[in-house]
Amino acid sequence: MADLEQATAATGPMAAWTPVRQRHRSAGGYLFMPVLLALACGAMYVYVSSRELDSIEARSLNAATLGTAVREHVQLTALSTVLVILVAVPLGIVLTRPFAARVRTPLVAVLNLAQAVPTIGILVLLAVSFLFLGFRAAIVGLVLYAIVPVLLNTMVGLEQVDRTVLEAGRGMGMSRAEVLRRIELPLSVPVMAAGVRTALVINVGSATLVTYINAGGLGDVIAAGLSTNRLSIQLVGAGLTAVLALLIDHLAGIAEDLLRPRGL
Repeated sequence: MADLEQATAATGPMAAWTPVRQRHRSAGGYLFMPVLLALACGAMYVYVSSRELDSIEARSLNAATLGTAVREHVQLTALSTVLVILVAVPLGIVLTRPFAARVRTPLVAVLNLAQAVPTIGILVLLAVSFLFLGFRAAIVGLVLYAIVPVLLNTMVGLEQVDRTVLEAGRGMGMSRAEVLRRIELPLSVPVMAAGVRTALVINVGSATLVTYINAGGLGDVIAAGLSTNRLSIQLVGAGLTAVLALLIDHLAGIAEDLLRPRGL
């Protein structure tokens, strides 16, 4: 564990792994955020309804346009995070095995360096290098940008499992694969879930930038407000993005609580 923390700390501040909350919340704690977000959405609705919208504002601030933007944003966030999990978790497992000790530190350093590049830079590089835009390019860019938290948390979660517990499993006749499946992974779930939660929030924010490669999402609304100098459109686009990020973070926190093994 100490070796892993030293190796990751050496790669810079982005290498810090996501901490895990230790206590479950009360029922009121689970309900507070949804109520607050509902009030925020209600306030935006009242704000827009009370204004006399011009034709430009009316084109952006209607239910159909906003609904499509939110749906596209959710699709971008969900698919990119699923792909991050499918790539980062197996890679994290491989990198914690003894045979991968030599490549672990340089690979983590490279990934942290990649995450230091602004999201828009990654998207532009994809567009220039591979000449493709739209949804697929956005997914690739989001996966590259959000893979580090899940990878590092997977590694830290596996490394923090007590070695004596693993030895006890081997002493009971379990194979290495069984120890991994029945002991290491279940005990690592809380830390891994915290990394996934971080990746989700990163992807919600980063997905606003994919509008510049024609991939849709709430970034379209914000960009429309910026290009037409309409503050109301900008506020609604940014407000919905913030609400979506907080809602997804809240739901991921509930999942994190439910997935935590009893006694942890």
